Amino acid sequence: MNSQTILLEKKTGYAIVTLNRPNEMNALSRKMRDEIEDCFVRLEGDPEVKSIILTGGDYVFSAGMDIKEMAALPDHEIDEYFKSIVNYLKRIYACRKPVIAAVGGIALGGGFNLALVCDLIIASESAIFGHPELKFGLNPLFNPLRQIVGLAKAKEIAMLGEPLGAKEALRIGLVNKVASPETFMKEAMVMAEELSKRSAKAIEAVKKVSMITPQLDSYSALELEFGISALLFSKPERKAHMNEFIFIEQMKKRRQP
Repeated sequence: MNSQTILLEKKTGYAIVTLNRPNEMNALSRKMRDEIEDCFVRLEGDPEVKSIILTGGDYVFSAGMDIKEMAALPDHEIDEYFKSIVNYLKRIYACRKPVIAAVGGIALGGGFNLALVCDLIIASESAIFGHPELKFGLNPLFNPLRQIVGLAKAKEIAMLGEPLGAKEALRIGLVNKVASPETFMKEAMVMAEELSKRSAKAIEAVKKVSMITPQLDSYSALELEFGISALLFSKPERKAHMNEFIFIEQMKKRRQP
């Protein structure tokens, strides 16, 4: 893939997408957003890719939106500009494959939003998250944050705009795991490898359930989840996985003294 602002590396079972505007601290320009969106379209259609890591590298995830670009934006382009932001975030949010944000360094404003629409977040100990948008008279993206940390904490983070370190982010459930700056990418890769071994249909079902059930009452959510379970149970893939599990358990018993 010929891109100017991102790098793509394919591994066995997964892919690594790296934001690549180091001189601009990976500020999210229109060009970068378009290339991220196009890249995810390609990866979602690639049968060899079962999971995706999105990172900015070892020292910075993304400082946020490209402020210089936004400051120069003519009034007649404002609606289209913000629609383009919605479109690229929706592409990641709705990706059928699991997406891991590997965050090293700062993830502020639009960079924070980008991490929030991923399924899982692995953070370096040096990671810093924050929503400084109110200082520029803009509202931060609120709903994905609320879904992860709850209403009260999301209001605090969004309204005060104070930066969050990696340990505090882990404590409030914002990130899934914290590792050293030297090992956080390795942790993300291990997770991507594990996800790549799981049933793609089952992973997709979990993603759908996680988005839909918070909007349902308890009974409707229960019916939805077991309806999906029944659908997955009818697939031939299920028999293969169960037979493999039974075979492994039988071999373990035979090896026991």
